Amino acid sequence: MTSIVLSEGGYWLALLAALLVVDLGGWRAPGGRRSLARVTASAAALAGVVLLLSPIAQAYVVGRTLPDVLAARFGTPASVPFAEPPRPAPLSLPGLLTGVRGGEVVVDEHVYAVRDGGDLRLDLYRPAYAEGSLPVVVMIHGGGWTTGDKRDFSALNDYLAARGYVVAAIGYRLAPGARFPAAQEDVAEAIRYLGGLAETHNLDPARIALVGRSAGGQIALLAAYARRDPAVRAVVSFYAPTALRWGYANPAKPGVVDSSGVLDIYLGGPPETHGAQYDAAEPARFVSPASPPTLFIQGLRDEHVSPFHAEFVSARLLEAGVPHAIVRLPWATHACDYFFRGPCGQVSTFAVEWFLGTVLR
Repeated sequence: MTSIVLSEGGYWLALLAALLVVDLGGWRAPGGRRSLARVTASAAALAGVVLLLSPIAQAYVVGRTLPDVLAARFGTPASVPFAEPPRPAPLSLPGLLTGVRGGEVVVDEHVYAVRDGGDLRLDLYRPAYAEGSLPVVVMIHGGGWTTGDKRDFSALNDYLAARGYVVAAIGYRLAPGARFPAAQEDVAEAIRYLGGLAETHNLDPARIALVGRSAGGQIALLAAYARRDPAVRAVVSFYAPTALRWGYANPAKPGVVDSSGVLDIYLGGPPETHGAQYDAAEPARFVSPASPPTLFIQGLRDEHVSPFHAEFVSARLLEAGVPHAIVRLPWATHACDYFFRGPCGQVSTFAVEWFLGTVLR
């Protein structure tokens, strides 16, 4: 959380540091000379300003080429007359202060299945003034397959609903009570349930995108590639662990997360004794030329999930000729879009909106 605050909301601290630079730099000792301590402190504050603003500068650099990259990989998105207008650019400097514009959205909760004696629920986000049959975005939360909630990171759900999508943020069974493939079964059941809402909730069950964060990204990618459901036309992965055997052998720093231990909980044990589960849970093993277009959002400073994971799946997609793109964010860490108005939140939202506008419209 400290990394996210500093990298995504550090520009607020930069304002305070800038005031210190002005205050300390203008102070003079008796006789008109500046105190050495004050000069040193002023220089340190100036360095802090530069460091805290560097994510914005890096986001601007990424944003300059991002529209061209997305257009080359996926085409140009279609417009939606009744919906809120799309973001005009990947990064809005005023948006860092005022936030990202939303819209009027209706949210209701549904029980989509009963498993192991408990209700499985989803939150359905819809534009208040929906017209026609709208494409569906199934949002799958993260949490290392053991924690998390369907209400996590809900700002993107509101944003997409206001722009003409029906967003289903789903809860699913968690390990260790429900190990792999329980979550995969729950995603399939949620998709089946949504098909029954087509007439009553203005949604098109034949136009679905799966979006997952972290562990939810692994669930989304595997569901998109392994089930080969023609209704699933796109998948988005935010910083997902996908190369599970590699990840077990190359864990994250112990002080950050016990990534091998999490895999033990999710899959039942190490690859040496549970190799079949690892093979069945790795999305890249199921990539084919029929796999849906894919978008990856990946921070290059992510110490939870190495950028290697996105590159690992990308290599298979490239071999199969599947349209895809990795949005690499040099400054960003894990869960960087938690701060929705920050540079990662803005750039990733622009990329997701562009991508969905080309593959679901």
